[in-house]
Amino acid sequence: MSQLFSSFKLREVSFRNRAWVSPMCQYSSDDGMPTDWHLVHLGSRAVGGAGMVMVEATAVSPEGRISPQDSGIWSAAHATAFSRITRFIKQHGAVPGIQLAHAGRKASTEVPWRGDGAVPPERGGWEPIAPSVIPFSPSYPVPREMTLQDIDQVVEQFTAATRQAMDAGFELVEIHSAHGYLLHQFLSPLSNHRSDEYGGSLENRMRLPLRVAKAIRALWPRRLPLLVRVSATDWAEGGWDLPQSVQLAKMLKELGVDLIDCSSGGLVAGAKIPLRPGYQVPFSETIRREAAIATGAVGMITEPKQAEEIIANGQADVVLMARELLRDPYWPLHAAQSLGVNVNWPEQYDRAKPR
Repeated sequence: MSQLFSSFKLREVSFRNRAWVSPMCQYSSDDGMPTDWHLVHLGSRAVGGAGMVMVEATAVSPEGRISPQDSGIWSAAHATAFSRITRFIKQHGAVPGIQLAHAGRKASTEVPWRGDGAVPPERGGWEPIAPSVIPFSPSYPVPREMTLQDIDQVVEQFTAATRQAMDAGFELVEIHSAHGYLLHQFLSPLSNHRSDEYGGSLENRMRLPLRVAKAIRALWPRRLPLLVRVSATDWAEGGWDLPQSVQLAKMLKELGVDLIDCSSGGLVAGAKIPLRPGYQVPFSETIRREAAIATGAVGMITEPKQAEEIIANGQADVVLMARELLRDPYWPLHAAQSLGVNVNWPEQYDRAKPR
């Protein structure tokens, strides 16, 4: 029996397998609204056999977007637009998920294919906010330091976005606390130089991410799972690291978080990251073991046997794939064939199924 293609359950939600679609920014939204691109992009991964399909980092406010072309869910109109997509994903056997995010100091920037750096107000940009007045890099905008009122407002924005996610029909929410975006910025001492109750000690730096998780869990239905994506390390001296990630995971578990999605990096420009197949899997393995919580493994997971071994060896409960699923939206169907597992193909495609 394949472990990768065994069913998995979080709370009352069952997943047909453990091959999940990682959130991937498409930079193709109009005022935060999903478009036909998103329906086809996300829908094809559901048709392709994934157990869960997650929408890209979706901003909880207009100023929380990474770029002016980023996805958002700050209004009822956004929820209505997403509902078409969640219906399609569910119709084809996958669980629809959404990653709620705020970019913080990495907001108001160009889409990747137009270069790097800030988008000024005259071209639709805005002034970003952050824990401290420290830009991500010289080419990025200088953020405004958040007041306590700003912090309270961000918690309210995450809560409001959760309500919209419910109305849109999502069955899984992930809080984005990784890759150098706002919640990660509060966690890392490299980006958080505050001297109030949100800076300094580990307890203080974790305060905002924990507030957000607590607020969302109180609202999000008990039967539906809540995930948090973390960067387990900044790959930089004096930054956020794996032992701190374990402590955060333990506290998130106490608040009712069900799974930690274990990534890394993104906080420091030019960090030296030892890229290799499965290079982040040890993070998911350690957090799973030491925090006693379910984890997801990500990062250069491309081969069916590789993914199978991660699950079979207890290094993670699920694998989340990004670039490999851009290359092949039907990777789960092909992986099942490679592993000798008989899975259902969409009726419309069944005549092409290898026999």
